[in-house]
Amino acid sequence: MDVSHQEATEKAREQQTTWYGEPLGTLFRRLIADLGLNQARLAVVLGLSAPMLSQLMSGQRAKIGNPAVVQRVRSLQDLAAEVRAGRVSAAEATASMEEIRRSAGGNVLSPNSTGTRASSLGVPANPSKRIVREIQALLRSVSDATEIQSASRLLADSHPELAEFLRVYGVARTREAVEHYETHQG
Repeated sequence: MDVSHQEATEKAREQQTTWYGEPLGTLFRRLIADLGLNQARLAVVLGLSAPMLSQLMSGQRAKIGNPAVVQRVRSLQDLAAEVRAGRVSAAEATASMEEIRRSAGGNVLSPNSTGTRASSLGVPANPSKRIVREIQALLRSVSDATEIQSASRLLADSHPELAEFLRVYGVARTREAVEHYETHQG
């Protein structure tokens, strides 16, 4: 691998860390291990082609372009956490992965959204977290963290609330965004 290709791969992994909290190779390998998948099955569940998944894992591509796929990744992360904690069995996880695969990304902002995966397993659904993740996925699908931060700074003086929204939902961690959302929902 030549130096420019290595630099591009490293930059892509840095961008992934900014957008998704860690490089996608690390995130996807953990999902594969936690959920007992292989790469091909993970690609099917996420709705990605196997070559696209491989490119994201290796850093040849930085961004997941489809917000529905980003939401499926988030749903799988939640499911993997439940499996690790022993609250969800392997059989329940398999059924949940099939539901995640069939989903259009769990669009909790649409009136037809059901958000049933967690509740069907007896796991309390956190609607605030689901809504926040949908907002984050939407923002991050149209812009990267650097652009969102720049827009936030440009709006800070004239529209401070909008600047805060961009910063919190576009760049900050999900936990901070959930706290912000719940504070503003009364």
